[in-house]
Amino acid sequence: MSLPPITPLVTVVIATRDRPQMLREAIASVRAQDYPGPIEIVVVADRSEPDPLLDADDGRVSVRAIANARRPGLAGARNTGIEAAHGELVAFCDDDDLWLPAKLTRQVAALTTRPEAVLCCCGIRVAYDEHTHDRVLPATEIGFAALLADRHTELHPSTFLARTAALRGAVGLVEEEIPGGFGEDYELLLRCARAHPVLNVPEPLAVVRWGTQSFFFRRWETMAAGLSWLLARYPEFESSPRGSSRIHGQIAFAHAAMGHRRQALGWARRSMRRNPVEPRAVLALAVAARAVTPDRVMETLHHRGRGI
Repeated sequence: MSLPPITPLVTVVIATRDRPQMLREAIASVRAQDYPGPIEIVVVADRSEPDPLLDADDGRVSVRAIANARRPGLAGARNTGIEAAHGELVAFCDDDDLWLPAKLTRQVAALTTRPEAVLCCCGIRVAYDEHTHDRVLPATEIGFAALLADRHTELHPSTFLARTAALRGAVGLVEEEIPGGFGEDYELLLRCARAHPVLNVPEPLAVVRWGTQSFFFRRWETMAAGLSWLLARYPEFESSPRGSSRIHGQIAFAHAAMGHRRQALGWARRSMRRNPVEPRAVLALAVAARAVTPDRVMETLHHRGRGI
């Protein structure tokens, strides 16, 4: 006789700010999960008042809205949700993203069969304008070296499902010190992978909606500062030519987009010393030379389900 599936309480943290319609769509997608266990949705209002009208409980899915009690921003809001969670497992869903119905069922099954793992991700369906692209990492496990080499956009924070006790304890909360909060999700992946396998369900189970409403869209100064902070925090990037070249190229592109030609050329040179064909460095040089605009580059990449 087969044992029944393990269905612990899952807390879903949705940090939000001034996107009420998208927030309701995100909540509806969590409510529509086919996961047979209980779900608690904690909506964290960042720099705004929580909406008490969101509070609800139908016996299977409960919703409560609270205010960000930590540093203003996405990291502080997520940490507020983690600290308020009652679930054994905690997940993130951005307020402009959606979950497909099987997401929690697939991820909980993966995480509960690997007690040594603390975090599980899944593939995404990128939606931009009228275009969609599935981004799925075929691997079912990702290690630290692989994450240094490649950010793996597929491992989006709206796919994260983690053990609550690990985030409150050994692994730690979301980093709130990163300038502008840029890359806090990547930093959490790296921190988890240093000591534990990061699991992945190779299916597109979350819809990530890219567009001009994205908090980091065109925030080039924040991008450059956040990535520079990440390089300083993780000296292991020096052992990963591909990874360091990628980040140097991203910083070069950010400076080129801001019109900082000298800085862009310097970072592009650093990038291409580690990897002569790093595409981000090449794009940075093109933008610095005014051969193409940064907006045109980003629009083209987004239409292909890619980012810089």
